[in-house]
Amino acid sequence: MLSEGSPVTSASERQPLAATRQRVREELRERILTGRLRPGDRLVERELAEDLGVSRVPVREAIRSLEAEGFLVVQSPRRVVVRQLARVDVEELFDVREALEGLAAGLAASRAGAAELKRLERVLADAARATARGDAARITVLNSRFHDEIVAIAGNALLTTMLQPLEGRLRWLTSQNEHWADLLDEHRRLHDAIASGDADRAHAEAAEHVRVNRTVTLRSLFGDDEPGERPAG
Repeated sequence: MLSEGSPVTSASERQPLAATRQRVREELRERILTGRLRPGDRLVERELAEDLGVSRVPVREAIRSLEAEGFLVVQSPRRVVVRQLARVDVEELFDVREALEGLAAGLAASRAGAAELKRLERVLADAARATARGDAARITVLNSRFHDEIVAIAGNALLTTMLQPLEGRLRWLTSQNEHWADLLDEHRRLHDAIASGDADRAHAEAAEHVRVNRTVTLRSLFGDDEPGERPAG
């Protein structure tokens, strides 16, 4: 039994703290994804706390979370920097992306109904409008949403769990590809493959989409003359 004057923390009182933690984590992730925080940049808890108007606790927790996601490197107790992805990191991410997204597309083709296909079409319509405007930030969000919808349609809980820790880094990779009209066309072909109900066709289309993006991203990040670049197709 609590004595008189003992602190009591209700669920409603805990919720603002949880919301603050989430907001700080998402804000820092967004700064990395949009390039406001670039590879090698140092994160200072005190400065970030002042900038975001919070205590250092949610900032510290956000840093731990983003380290686990692969965005940050803790070089020492007082030095945290945005991770610089090496070529091997990018190659490995694309290897995993090709395998998992091919699986997701194949499953989606066998399970998609009219309502699910309509959701994909709405995302494509929004992406077309963003592409026409040249809205890079919106295009990146919608491209990620398109792939998220495919994973949701696939309906495989384990696949979803496997992709969650990679979501941020995969979105970052997607943002490196500024061939927006080509991306939109690739997504339309992938939608058509899923709508056909042919799992093999959808799997192949997803794998081809990832291979093309691998080549574009490696060229963007490391240049044409780097060894080890894999051809598209």
